[in-house]
Amino acid sequence: MTIRRGQDWATNGPLAAGAPVLADDAALRAHVERARRSGVEPGEVGLLGGDLCRTLGGPGRADRLHGDEAVRAPIDVVRAVLDGREHWFVAHLVAHRRCWSGEAAVAMNAEWLGRWKLGPRAHPNDGLVDLTRGSLPWQQRLEARRRARTGNHLPHPRLRTERSGTVRFELPVATPTWLDGVAVGRVLRVELTVEADAVLVVV
Repeated sequence: MTIRRGQDWATNGPLAAGAPVLADDAALRAHVERARRSGVEPGEVGLLGGDLCRTLGGPGRADRLHGDEAVRAPIDVVRAVLDGREHWFVAHLVAHRRCWSGEAAVAMNAEWLGRWKLGPRAHPNDGLVDLTRGSLPWQQRLEARRRARTGNHLPHPRLRTERSGTVRFELPVATPTWLDGVAVGRVLRVELTVEADAVLVVV
């Protein structure tokens, strides 16, 4: 069940015996995609790094996963249909051209994209994906990059934001796109659907 205001969410406890331990967002995304394409549940995993791990407060220590101080958190994943091709992501979708020129789009299930806090309101178990789209002149792009380190780039009059369980949009031109840091090619049409409580992550 997705998180609700005032309710407990994560619990403490060790990773289940035999559960896989994954290095980062890309590895977790690959695990989820394999499970979805095989028609099985992703189950429980340990996570040692990446933007989702940082969002969950994980310190990246393998030894912690097997102790009572480990944090166990159900998370949503996002199904992404890109020009008709089905994918999933766990932390973020990013679509932009060179130097972020022209229209760009960022869909966040985690708070962080590297050193940038591009999802300041995002929560990985709220049933929503946080979408920001827009185009900034180069001087404003420089300022936005600086402010994004603390999440203060939003709100911005030239950036459109949306929080929803389902999102559909079209980019003006086919744009290089990454899911959890993995390039998936140039994309024009994007359909996103949040799948709640899809995997139990232990950090």
